[in-house]
Amino acid sequence: MDKPKVAATCPKQVELEAGKKYAYCTCGLSANQPFCDGAHSGTDFVPMVFTAEETKTAHFCQCKQTGSAPNCDGSHKNVSQ
Repeated sequence: MDKPKVAATCPKQVELEAGKKYAYCTCGLSANQPFCDGAHSGTDFVPMVFTAEETKTAHFCQCKQTGSAPNCDGSHKNVSQ
């Protein structure tokens, strides 16, 4: 698997908590989109782990084509599943 699976062609609204650690799925295989559930095991993909700097609503990419991961940049408009 050299390219991530398109999990969905729309972003997912998520509520982030300041100071909390998150693991964003980069492979598209997770059943817990847009977050990692370990489904990447056996691939070259690893989750994008980060700590939220502020409490806020965000829109995370699920097509895995964004140039500003984990945030959606509208790339899903050019992706077919």
